[in-house]
Amino acid sequence: MSNWFYAANGQQQGPFGDAQLRDLISNGTVRPDTLVWTEGMAGWQKAAEVPGLMPAGGPPPMPMGGPPPMMGAGGATGPGNALSADLPLFGLLGRGIVYIIGFLLVIPAPWVAVWFYKWFASRVQVPGRPNLEFTGQVGDIWWAFIAMALLSLVGAYDSTFQLITIILQAVLSWFVLRWAFSNLASNGQKVPLSFDGNIWTYIGWQLLFVISFITIIGWAWVITAMMRWICRNVSGSRREIQFNASGLEVLWRSLVFALVSFLIIPIPWMLRWYANWYVSQFALARRA
Repeated sequence: MSNWFYAANGQQQGPFGDAQLRDLISNGTVRPDTLVWTEGMAGWQKAAEVPGLMPAGGPPPMPMGGPPPMMGAGGATGPGNALSADLPLFGLLGRGIVYIIGFLLVIPAPWVAVWFYKWFASRVQVPGRPNLEFTGQVGDIWWAFIAMALLSLVGAYDSTFQLITIILQAVLSWFVLRWAFSNLASNGQKVPLSFDGNIWTYIGWQLLFVISFITIIGWAWVITAMMRWICRNVSGSRREIQFNASGLEVLWRSLVFALVSFLIIPIPWMLRWYANWYVSQFALARRA
């Protein structure tokens, strides 16, 4: 069964199975001039231009893959290609606190990390990738989380080894990043993504991020550039991931989050506000 999408009022609708699409055609929701897309098509086409789709006949079987971004006039990326998140107010706060406590206690770190990743992935909506889920298991990379938790404690209590701990933390987080991308699934099917960024370049970004705090505000531009580098090094999909936030946006939103959070009570609202915005800065676009 194919997964079909159609465009209505500038928005991407779907996915729909073959039978559901037939019903939409029958009741006039999908007309001959409606733009449609399914796996294997190079781009959006009018329903009347898809062989066998109208007025009768089932769509041909297609290989797996995500839908390309909808294109507006002039080829600009239209709505429907950005990620979004539905993060409950106190659900995010509570899980964040458990995550921090788990790392402070070291041993529970792998369990709370996988638990948090699974929950967070289930709350993120990706265009063309319905029912996103994280399939990683505690036993996959437990040693990395234990080591990261231990290094965090060492760095907090003894500044002598701070540079070493930063480098080791970068190495471990590189392994975690590769593991995380390789364990994403949609509708029960594994998404063939992989992170191919060079480990030495990744360490360099982490060191630059730490050094950039000397400039007071430069870290925001460094983290923006680093996120774009990470996105460019994710492969395995017909669409590329883009990070669209600017350094200035990251800076002022981070400052507002930090300043307002000093009041304690607004923390849950600020945390959700910042997390929802950050997720929305990631988008999918057709690879050049």
